[in-house]
Amino acid sequence: MFLVYPMKSSNSFTLVSRLQLIWILALILVFGLSGEQILAQSQPATPPQDTQKDNQKSGQQQNSVPEAGGPEGDIGPIAVPKKKDEAPKKEEAPRAPKKVEGMPETTLHIASNLVTVDVGVLGKDGTFIPGLKQENFKIFEDGVQQTISSFNQTQAPITAVMLVEFANNDIFYGFEYDSLVASYTFVGGLKKEDWIALVTYDLKTRIVQDFTQDKQALQGSLSILQPGMSLSAETNLFDALYDTIDRLDGVEGRKYIILVSSGRDTFSKRTLDQVLKKVQASKDIAIYSISTGQALRNYLESRGALRYLCPITDFSCSTTYAQADNQLRSFAKMTGGKYYQPLFQASFRDAFGDIAQTIRNQYTIAYHPSNRSQDGSFRKIKVQLVNPDGTPAKLRDQKGKDIKYQVIAREGYKAKPEVE
Repeated sequence: MFLVYPMKSSNSFTLVSRLQLIWILALILVFGLSGEQILAQSQPATPPQDTQKDNQKSGQQQNSVPEAGGPEGDIGPIAVPKKKDEAPKKEEAPRAPKKVEGMPETTLHIASNLVTVDVGVLGKDGTFIPGLKQENFKIFEDGVQQTISSFNQTQAPITAVMLVEFANNDIFYGFEYDSLVASYTFVGGLKKEDWIALVTYDLKTRIVQDFTQDKQALQGSLSILQPGMSLSAETNLFDALYDTIDRLDGVEGRKYIILVSSGRDTFSKRTLDQVLKKVQASKDIAIYSISTGQALRNYLESRGALRYLCPITDFSCSTTYAQADNQLRSFAKMTGGKYYQPLFQASFRDAFGDIAQTIRNQYTIAYHPSNRSQDGSFRKIKVQLVNPDGTPAKLRDQKGKDIKYQVIAREGYKAKPEVE
């Protein structure tokens, strides 16, 4: 069956129009339809305008799949709309706390000072006296007794620098010879756990052997040093000691400087006052001074020839060496060490045996100072040995005889300066 649609013409109805009219009349006769119904059936279905617009939109949507795409369905892809990328929110800057009226601005100061003092209690022969307890000690800072926070007896390996004067003397080799004897003697008494460095000085300071536990390496370094082989006759003690303390500041724990020297300084850039301040401010460092050339000095002095050991410019050679001895003694006393004047080779063995007894065995006392001000001042320390009832202690040996003893501790320390 063919459907014929009416077509308008500017002149008359076409053949198709006539056939359509006949078909309408036939329907009226057969079915009794009204004219409006006939016209509705004869006209092509035209959707409403709103529906047309919706269909157009849907057609466009079908033709253009959203960015997100989607699975295929019976009528095409099922589009899942893609969410727009939202710019991340910027983190809010922290807000300053609100100021409270009437409350003054304050600065926080944190002081956590702990002073640690190594104490040696030695008998008359230099041997360590063990077995003492905390109640046997009193410690004072600037004359004020302090409360001991911790106390123990320790026996630890040695961490030390051998600072040895090795200058050239074309006439007398006594000082260089003593330096070598002292060095070999000290190395021979070391234990495998000890850390030792070897530094020599004349006009300049030289690190001959860095820290090592190898005794053979130390002895090999010493074998290089021979009397008369030094490059200079100058003895710059102050510069050498100052630089050595500087290097030891970066080493953790308790350190020792075994200073083997005549005590004379001839050409240092630093003064005695500068070195004394450096020694005084040093932390966890004890200096043990070994004076060299004592036998030679005594021999020449007894014959009135001591002046040959000093340059012509010296007013009094005996005064020069007396000052040298006093300098070595001061370095040791200020740091809680000891000063030795060995005369013969056997005396060097005794001196180093005493040093080993002192630095391997010691009492360690710690306290928080009652003076909490951080003003960078020097605080004097004094340690006393007492009985449990507070009276001065009297020590006796196994036979009940009194023991003469000495308490060795550093003279004081330098407080930290205040830091905001």
